[in-house]
Amino acid sequence: MRRLTLTLLVLSSVLAACGGARRPDPEALRKPLSTSPSHVQVRTDQGSASSLRNIVYDHVTSSQLRPEVAKFPSRVYVPNNLANTVDVIDPNTFQVIDHFKTGKVPHHIAPSWDMTTLYIDNTYGNSLTPIDPMTGKPGTPIPVEDPYNLYFTPDGTKAIVVAERFQRLDFYDPHTWTRLKSVPIPWAGADHLDFSADGHSLMVTTEFTGMLARVDTQTMELAGAVHLGGLPVDVKLSPDGGVFYVTNQDPNHSGVSVVDPVKMAEIQFIPTDTGAHGLYISRDATKLYVSNRIAGSISVVDLATRAVVATWKIGGSPDMIQISPDGRQLWVSGRFDASVYVVDTTTGRLLHRIKVGSGAHGICFFPQPGRFSVGHNGVYR
Repeated sequence: MRRLTLTLLVLSSVLAACGGARRPDPEALRKPLSTSPSHVQVRTDQGSASSLRNIVYDHVTSSQLRPEVAKFPSRVYVPNNLANTVDVIDPNTFQVIDHFKTGKVPHHIAPSWDMTTLYIDNTYGNSLTPIDPMTGKPGTPIPVEDPYNLYFTPDGTKAIVVAERFQRLDFYDPHTWTRLKSVPIPWAGADHLDFSADGHSLMVTTEFTGMLARVDTQTMELAGAVHLGGLPVDVKLSPDGGVFYVTNQDPNHSGVSVVDPVKMAEIQFIPTDTGAHGLYISRDATKLYVSNRIAGSISVVDLATRAVVATWKIGGSPDMIQISPDGRQLWVSGRFDASVYVVDTTTGRLLHRIKVGSGAHGICFFPQPGRFSVGHNGVYR
């Protein structure tokens, strides 16, 4: 307890000294706050990447759907944040089959933890609009302040709203939408997050200050940070639970950081094409797909070697990524050209380009394999 108090005092003093315009000292922040790890490591030797086992995505490596969600029609939902609309695509025909208005500036569409409801994150509308996945129709909006992004803890007990413009994470009861606690994030641009394998902590990016912060999901407190620099955006936990992958879309430093969440340190950087933005794990959990929004490409990272093994030039402005249940297609939103791209995961060939509304962002392909959803635009375990 004494060590925790001392570390938090160091953190507070660093923030006070730096002020809003300066970056905190990364050395003071990356010190681990606990000697017990907040994730599970399962390497079978002394740390060779080729020896990693999959414990995180084991239940999503098959195309098999849970009986409860298999009844839902397969649809791709696209929030258009500049048009304040949602387009609904039939992935069998690649046609837009529905289109409706939603709240102001919808950024992402998140499946609920139990995968029975989809939520449109109306950022400036200060609301979540539920979608019935059986009908594909929107319901009555739920008042929630600044939901740029929406997540659910792996145990399903808490919903987490990323309130980007207020620089905080808001923890809610996911059944009543009563706010439990707010966690201030003292760096601008809180964007995306992912959870440790045991769900006891999360890592959240802050795009505009180059920081990656750790939050304890049980105490709902800030628990550390590391300075990555540039413009970090998306974050995904590795299949073995040992590291986090974080995209950096800075044109001068584009790629993926590999972060040790116990040491709170960047241990490797994987260069990609310009503007690395979104991440998704392949269906067999052996590859990491990276959308490069400026370069108009998808990088494929081999998770065993942590090396880029392919770069698919698809054009446009690829942003957020989803994968088809059979793993054969990537569905990618085109943020700046009102499009959705469908890419063959075997060849990297662009199969379809589908026109949607302006500002296509957090695309959601639903339903998907998995025991539960941790939210965002569709991340499953």
